[in-house]
Amino acid sequence: MTIKPAAPIVVGVDGSPESLRALHWATEEARLRRRPLRIVHAFLWPLLRVPLGPSPSGPATGGLQHAAEQILSTAADRAREGAAALDISTDMPVRAPAPALIEASRDAALVVVGNRGIGGFTGLLVGSVGVQVAAHAACPVVVVRDGAADRGSGAFAGQVVVGVDGSELSRLAVGFAFEQASRRGLGVVAVHAFQWPQPTQPGDMLPLVYDVDELRSEETRLLAETLAGWSEKYPDVPVQPRVVQGHPAAVLVRESAGAALTVVGARGRGGFTGLLLGSVSQAVLHHAPCPVAIVRAH
Repeated sequence: MTIKPAAPIVVGVDGSPESLRALHWATEEARLRRRPLRIVHAFLWPLLRVPLGPSPSGPATGGLQHAAEQILSTAADRAREGAAALDISTDMPVRAPAPALIEASRDAALVVVGNRGIGGFTGLLVGSVGVQVAAHAACPVVVVRDGAADRGSGAFAGQVVVGVDGSELSRLAVGFAFEQASRRGLGVVAVHAFQWPQPTQPGDMLPLVYDVDELRSEETRLLAETLAGWSEKYPDVPVQPRVVQGHPAAVLVRESAGAALTVVGARGRGGFTGLLLGSVSQAVLHHAPCPVAIVRAH
Protein backbone atom coordinates (compact mmCIF):
# COMPACT_ATOMS: atom_id res chain seq x y z
CA MET A 1 0.00 0.00 0.00
CA THR A 2 1.70 3.22 -1.17
CA ILE A 3 0.64 6.40 0.59
CA LYS A 4 2.05 9.84 -0.15
CA PRO A 5 4.13 11.22 2.74
CA ALA A 6 1.92 14.32 3.08
CA ALA A 7 -1.41 12.53 2.60
CA PRO A 8 -3.82 13.73 5.30
CA ILE A 9 -6.18 11.95 7.63
CA VAL A 10 -9.61 13.07 6.40
CA VAL A 11 -12.62 13.21 8.70
CA GLY A 12 -16.21 14.08 7.86
CA VAL A 13 -18.15 16.23 10.33
CA ASP A 14 -21.74 17.43 10.46
CA GLY A 15 -22.02 18.58 14.09
CA SER A 16 -23.60 15.34 15.31
CA PRO A 17 -22.23 13.52 18.39
CA GLU A 18 -21.23 10.64 16.11
CA SER A 19 -19.16 12.90 13.87
CA LEU A 20 -17.47 14.46 16.90
CA ARG A 21 -16.43 10.98 18.05
CA ALA A 22 -15.03 10.43 14.56
CA LEU A 23 -13.20 13.77 14.84
CA HIS A 24 -11.61 12.71 18.14
CA TRP A 25 -10.50 9.38 16.62
CA ALA A 26 -9.12 11.06 13.50
CA THR A 27 -7.27 13.70 15.52
CA GLU A 28 -5.52 11.02 17.56
CA GLU A 29 -4.70 9.10 14.38
CA ALA A 30 -3.20 12.18 12.73
CA ARG A 31 -1.17 12.91 15.86
CA LEU A 32 0.16 9.36 16.07
CA ARG A 33 1.00 9.23 12.37
CA ARG A 34 2.31 12.80 12.29
CA ARG A 35 0.09 13.58 9.34
CA PRO A 36 -2.09 16.61 8.55
CA LEU A 37 -5.74 16.51 9.56
CA ARG A 38 -8.29 17.61 6.98
CA ILE A 39 -11.80 18.29 8.32
CA VAL A 40 -14.54 18.11 5.69
CA HIS A 41 -18.11 19.36 6.00
CA ALA A 42 -20.22 18.82 2.90
CA PHE A 43 -22.36 21.88 2.12
CA LEU A 44 -25.27 20.56 0.13
CA TRP A 45 -27.64 23.54 0.39
CA PRO A 46 -26.41 25.61 -2.59
CA LEU A 47 -27.36 22.71 -4.86
CA LEU A 48 -30.92 22.93 -3.57
CA ARG A 49 -31.14 26.64 -4.41
CA VAL A 50 -32.28 27.74 -0.97
CA PRO A 51 -31.31 31.02 0.78
CA LEU A 52 -27.91 30.68 2.43
CA GLY A 53 -27.62 33.99 4.28
CA PRO A 54 -29.33 35.25 7.43
CA SER A 55 -33.00 36.09 7.46
CA PRO A 56 -33.73 39.82 7.01
CA SER A 57 -35.50 39.81 10.37
CA GLY A 58 -32.98 37.53 12.11
CA PRO A 59 -29.48 37.93 13.58
CA ALA A 60 -26.55 38.63 11.29
CA THR A 61 -24.97 35.37 12.38
CA GLY A 62 -27.91 33.30 11.18
CA GLY A 63 -28.32 31.35 7.96
CA LEU A 64 -27.15 28.06 6.54
CA GLN A 65 -23.78 29.38 5.36
CA HIS A 66 -22.81 30.64 8.79
CA ALA A 67 -24.06 27.46 10.47
CA ALA A 68 -21.89 25.32 8.18
CA GLU A 69 -18.85 27.51 8.78
CA GLN A 70 -19.50 27.26 12.50
CA ILE A 71 -19.52 23.45 12.33
CA LEU A 72 -16.10 23.52 10.70
CA SER A 73 -14.57 26.11 13.02
CA THR A 74 -15.87 24.31 16.12
CA ALA A 75 -14.46 21.02 14.85
CA ALA A 76 -11.08 22.61 14.15
CA ASP A 77 -11.01 24.15 17.64
CA ARG A 78 -11.80 20.77 19.20
CA ALA A 79 -9.04 19.10 17.21
CA ARG A 80 -6.51 21.73 18.30
CA GLU A 81 -7.47 21.16 21.94
CA GLY A 82 -6.35 17.55 21.58
CA ALA A 83 -3.30 18.19 19.38
CA ALA A 84 -2.12 21.78 19.37
CA ALA A 85 0.83 21.15 17.03
CA LEU A 86 -1.26 19.38 14.39
CA ASP A 87 -1.46 20.74 10.84
CA ILE A 88 -5.23 21.24 10.51
CA SER A 89 -7.18 22.38 7.47
CA THR A 90 -10.90 22.62 6.77
CA ASP A 91 -12.89 22.16 3.60
CA MET A 92 -16.54 22.83 2.74
CA PRO A 93 -17.20 21.33 -0.71
CA VAL A 94 -20.56 22.01 -2.34
CA ARG A 95 -21.48 18.36 -2.64
CA ALA A 96 -23.45 15.65 -0.89
CA PRO A 97 -21.54 14.11 2.04
CA ALA A 98 -20.65 10.71 0.54
CA PRO A 99 -19.35 12.03 -2.82
CA ALA A 100 -17.41 14.76 -1.01
CA LEU A 101 -15.61 12.26 1.23
CA ILE A 102 -15.04 9.79 -1.60
CA GLU A 103 -13.42 12.57 -3.63
CA ALA A 104 -11.30 13.56 -0.63
CA SER A 105 -10.18 9.95 -0.23
CA ARG A 106 -8.23 10.09 -3.51
CA ASP A 107 -5.41 12.00 -1.83
CA ALA A 108 -5.91 10.75 1.75
CA ALA A 109 -4.07 8.23 3.90
CA LEU A 110 -7.32 7.39 5.70
CA VAL A 111 -10.93 8.59 5.84
CA VAL A 112 -12.78 8.59 9.17
CA VAL A 113 -16.56 8.92 9.53
CA GLY A 114 -19.10 8.48 12.29
CA ASN A 115 -21.46 5.53 12.11
CA ARG A 116 -24.46 7.85 11.68
CA GLY A 117 -24.92 11.55 11.08
CA ILE A 118 -27.60 14.16 11.66
CA GLY A 119 -29.76 12.90 8.81
CA GLY A 120 -29.56 9.21 9.69
CA PHE A 121 -32.42 7.00 10.84
CA THR A 122 -31.87 6.21 14.51
CA GLY A 123 -32.49 2.50 13.97
CA LEU A 124 -29.58 2.12 11.55
CA LEU A 125 -26.26 1.01 13.01
CA VAL A 126 -24.38 2.57 10.10
CA GLY A 127 -25.85 5.35 7.98
CA SER A 128 -25.82 5.56 4.22
CA VAL A 129 -22.84 7.93 4.16
CA GLY A 130 -20.67 5.51 6.13
CA VAL A 131 -21.67 2.58 3.91
CA GLN A 132 -21.08 4.49 0.66
CA VAL A 133 -17.71 5.83 1.77
CA ALA A 134 -16.60 2.39 2.99
CA ALA A 135 -17.61 0.88 -0.34
CA HIS A 136 -16.19 3.48 -2.72
CA ALA A 137 -13.29 5.29 -1.01
CA ALA A 138 -9.87 5.05 -2.63
CA CYS A 139 -8.14 4.46 0.72
CA PRO A 140 -8.85 2.65 4.00
CA VAL A 141 -11.90 3.87 5.91
CA VAL A 142 -12.61 3.82 9.64
CA VAL A 143 -16.23 4.00 10.76
CA VAL A 144 -16.34 5.09 14.41
CA ARG A 145 -19.08 4.13 16.81
CA ASP A 146 -19.15 4.51 20.56
CA GLY A 147 -18.22 1.08 21.88
CA ALA A 148 -17.08 2.39 25.25
CA ALA A 149 -19.98 0.71 27.06
CA ASP A 150 -18.75 -2.70 25.86
CA ARG A 151 -15.04 -1.96 26.18
CA GLY A 152 -14.59 -4.12 29.26
CA SER A 153 -16.98 -6.94 28.40
CA GLY A 154 -15.25 -8.79 25.58
CA ALA A 155 -12.56 -11.44 25.76
CA PHE A 156 -10.23 -9.16 23.79
CA ALA A 157 -11.14 -5.83 25.34
CA GLY A 158 -8.99 -2.97 24.12
CA GLN A 159 -7.18 -5.05 21.45
CA VAL A 160 -7.09 -4.74 17.67
CA VAL A 161 -9.07 -7.59 16.13
CA VAL A 162 -8.37 -8.47 12.49
CA GLY A 163 -10.17 -10.91 10.23
CA VAL A 164 -7.92 -13.24 8.22
CA ASP A 165 -8.98 -15.45 5.32
CA GLY A 166 -5.79 -15.76 3.29
CA SER A 167 -6.83 -13.27 0.59
CA GLU A 168 -4.58 -10.42 -0.51
CA LEU A 169 -6.88 -7.83 1.07
CA SER A 170 -6.87 -9.68 4.38
CA ARG A 171 -3.06 -9.56 4.27
CA LEU A 172 -3.31 -5.79 3.88
CA ALA A 173 -5.77 -5.78 6.78
CA VAL A 174 -3.25 -7.65 8.94
CA GLY A 175 -0.59 -5.05 8.16
CA PHE A 176 -3.01 -2.24 8.99
CA ALA A 177 -3.92 -3.95 12.28
CA PHE A 178 -0.29 -4.33 13.34
CA GLU A 179 0.44 -0.69 12.49
CA GLN A 180 -2.53 0.46 14.56
CA ALA A 181 -1.63 -1.76 17.49
CA SER A 182 2.00 -0.64 17.47
CA ARG A 183 1.08 3.06 17.43
CA ARG A 184 -1.45 2.67 20.24
CA GLY A 185 0.42 0.22 22.46
CA LEU A 186 -2.12 -2.58 21.93
CA GLY A 187 -2.11 -6.25 20.99
CA VAL A 188 -3.48 -7.94 17.87
CA VAL A 189 -6.04 -10.73 17.88
CA ALA A 190 -5.91 -12.41 14.45
CA VAL A 191 -9.15 -14.31 13.84
CA HIS A 192 -9.58 -16.91 11.12
CA ALA A 193 -13.04 -18.45 10.94
CA PHE A 194 -13.71 -21.59 8.95
CA GLN A 195 -16.68 -23.82 8.23
CA TRP A 196 -17.00 -27.52 7.56
CA PRO A 197 -17.16 -28.39 3.83
CA GLN A 198 -20.32 -27.09 2.21
CA PRO A 199 -21.59 -27.09 -1.40
CA THR A 200 -20.90 -23.85 -3.25
CA GLN A 201 -22.84 -24.71 -6.42
CA PRO A 202 -25.75 -27.02 -7.29
CA GLY A 203 -24.52 -30.56 -7.82
CA ASP A 204 -21.29 -30.16 -5.82
CA MET A 205 -20.07 -33.47 -4.40
CA LEU A 206 -18.80 -33.36 -0.84
CA PRO A 207 -16.63 -35.98 0.85
CA LEU A 208 -18.64 -38.42 2.90
CA VAL A 209 -15.83 -38.49 5.44
CA TYR A 210 -13.23 -35.83 6.18
CA ASP A 211 -10.67 -35.51 8.93
CA VAL A 212 -11.76 -32.76 11.31
CA ASP A 213 -8.33 -32.48 12.91
CA GLU A 214 -6.63 -32.26 9.53
CA LEU A 215 -9.03 -29.56 8.38
CA ARG A 216 -8.39 -27.53 11.51
CA SER A 217 -4.63 -27.99 11.05
CA GLU A 218 -4.87 -26.67 7.49
CA GLU A 219 -6.78 -23.61 8.64
CA THR A 220 -4.28 -23.04 11.45
CA ARG A 221 -1.45 -23.23 8.92
CA LEU A 222 -3.18 -20.68 6.69
CA LEU A 223 -3.39 -18.23 9.59
CA ALA A 224 0.23 -18.81 10.57
CA GLU A 225 1.39 -18.20 7.00
CA THR A 226 -0.56 -14.94 6.82
CA LEU A 227 0.93 -13.72 10.10
CA ALA A 228 4.47 -14.78 9.21
CA GLY A 229 6.90 -11.88 9.42
CA TRP A 230 4.60 -9.41 11.13
CA SER A 231 5.77 -10.25 14.66
CA GLU A 232 9.37 -9.71 13.54
CA LYS A 233 8.43 -6.36 12.01
CA TYR A 234 6.45 -5.32 15.09
CA PRO A 235 8.12 -7.06 18.06
CA ASP A 236 6.32 -4.69 20.44
CA VAL A 237 2.90 -6.07 19.46
CA PRO A 238 1.67 -9.21 21.25
CA VAL A 239 -0.32 -11.49 18.92
CA GLN A 240 -3.10 -13.95 19.69
CA PRO A 241 -3.96 -16.21 16.74
CA ARG A 242 -7.53 -17.50 16.85
CA VAL A 243 -8.87 -20.30 14.64
CA VAL A 244 -12.61 -20.57 15.20
CA GLN A 245 -15.20 -22.81 13.55
CA GLY A 246 -18.20 -20.79 12.46
CA HIS A 247 -19.47 -18.30 9.91
CA PRO A 248 -16.79 -15.60 9.46
CA ALA A 249 -19.17 -12.65 9.90
CA ALA A 250 -20.76 -14.01 13.07
CA VAL A 251 -17.38 -14.98 14.52
CA LEU A 252 -15.80 -11.57 13.86
CA VAL A 253 -18.77 -9.66 15.28
CA ARG A 254 -18.65 -11.78 18.42
CA GLU A 255 -14.88 -11.57 18.83
CA SER A 256 -14.90 -7.78 18.36
CA ALA A 257 -16.97 -7.10 21.50
CA GLY A 258 -14.99 -4.55 23.49
CA ALA A 259 -12.16 -4.29 20.94
CA ALA A 260 -10.46 -0.97 20.32
CA LEU A 261 -10.75 -1.57 16.57
CA THR A 262 -11.82 -4.36 14.21
CA VAL A 263 -10.06 -4.54 10.85
CA VAL A 264 -11.31 -6.36 7.75
CA GLY A 265 -10.49 -6.37 4.07
CA ALA A 266 -13.08 -4.84 1.78
CA ARG A 267 -13.61 -8.24 0.19
CA GLY A 268 -12.47 -11.74 1.06
CA ARG A 269 -11.52 -14.76 -0.99
CA GLY A 270 -15.09 -16.05 -1.10
CA GLY A 271 -16.76 -12.89 -2.44
CA PHE A 272 -17.95 -12.00 -5.91
CA THR A 273 -15.20 -9.96 -7.56
CA GLY A 274 -17.64 -7.28 -8.71
CA LEU A 275 -18.66 -6.38 -5.17
CA LEU A 276 -16.93 -3.39 -3.61
CA LEU A 277 -17.78 -4.67 -0.12
CA GLY A 278 -18.07 -8.36 0.61
CA SER A 279 -20.77 -9.87 2.79
CA VAL A 280 -18.43 -10.37 5.75
CA SER A 281 -17.09 -6.81 5.72
CA GLN A 282 -20.64 -5.48 5.39
CA ALA A 283 -21.82 -7.55 8.36
CA VAL A 284 -18.89 -6.44 10.51
CA LEU A 285 -19.40 -2.82 9.46
CA HIS A 286 -23.05 -2.93 10.51
CA HIS A 287 -22.86 -5.08 13.64
CA ALA A 288 -19.43 -4.92 15.30
CA PRO A 289 -19.78 -2.96 18.57
CA CYS A 290 -16.54 -0.98 18.07
CA PRO A 291 -14.83 1.16 15.43
CA VAL A 292 -14.33 -0.76 12.17
CA ALA A 293 -11.58 -0.31 9.58
CA ILE A 294 -12.26 -1.35 6.00
CA VAL A 295 -8.96 -1.87 4.19
CA ARG A 296 -8.41 -1.91 0.43
CA ALA A 297 -5.42 -1.47 -1.83
CA HIS A 298 -4.52 2.23 -2.03
